[in-house]
Amino acid sequence: MTATAASSAGATHPQRTRAARLHRHGDPVVVEDVALAEPGPDEVLVTLRRAGVNPIDRYVAAGTIAADGPLPRTIGLEAVGDVDGSPVLVHGHGLGMTRDGVYAGHVLAPHDSLVPVPDGVSLEQAASASIAGLTAYGVVVGLADITADDRVLVLGASGGVGLPIISLAAGLGARVWGQTGNPAKADAIRELGAVDALIADADGLADAAAQVRPTVVIDALGGDFTPAALSLLGQHGRYVVFGVSAGAEVTIDLRSVYRRSIHLLGYSGFGVTPEETRKRLDLVLALLADGTLRIPVDRTLPLDDVSTAFDALADRTVTGKIVLTLDS
Repeated sequence: MTATAASSAGATHPQRTRAARLHRHGDPVVVEDVALAEPGPDEVLVTLRRAGVNPIDRYVAAGTIAADGPLPRTIGLEAVGDVDGSPVLVHGHGLGMTRDGVYAGHVLAPHDSLVPVPDGVSLEQAASASIAGLTAYGVVVGLADITADDRVLVLGASGGVGLPIISLAAGLGARVWGQTGNPAKADAIRELGAVDALIADADGLADAAAQVRPTVVIDALGGDFTPAALSLLGQHGRYVVFGVSAGAEVTIDLRSVYRRSIHLLGYSGFGVTPEETRKRLDLVLALLADGTLRIPVDRTLPLDDVSTAFDALADRTVTGKIVLTLDS
């Protein structure tokens, strides 16, 4: 029996579970006991173990994303758990947005939201695969098509997605440099396979990266970083944007772009079909299993500390991912 078709019919169905509940947008989420219904015809009861914490979860809690979702509801978009003893990744199909999510001890999840986790992938890595892992794969492989011939500059390299991007690009043989504004995060960038960490703000980026001569720039920042990084690309360079934490509006010289035949590319996970997402998740999990991709975990916190996790993301004190423990 596959994990996606498995059921927990032979197990005792719990009547209640602890969950992080959103009662009103903008208010702190509340960890409380909630009732569990019986699984519907297309649902599976999953006993959850770990959950990834992502900026999108904060946006959901604030109401800037999925504001029309039901209230109260359990939040959380990605987790790993088990069904009949088999580990499964749980993600998508409205979890945490239009239906109860995965910041809980148990969840009733659609069959199609489950992906089997192969041997060699830890709970913490699996719990981070469907957002950080998928984004890294979509950017590095799906759009930039990075190979061993490339020289890659990653902006915002010490974040929860920036570090996996470095890992995957380096794992594919490319030479990679990572930008950060925080010297304390430089070692983490090097440990994931970067040739070096570049400590620079937007004004200093062009000078700091002058010797890199990138063929690919991967940008999570936007703002003034974008024109500075674009100036570093040579002929036929690829520029991939997947975030704008430094600013969504930029001014660039389009003549410079077309004269160098630069490819401007944008990535969003919302544009990937469920079928393609599932295929990519299988590939991401395989890359995690063989070590080509690594997703570093900054800290693991209990479910009761979900608000602390959100604060750490907002304060940008995290290097890598935060994972919640759901089975303690």
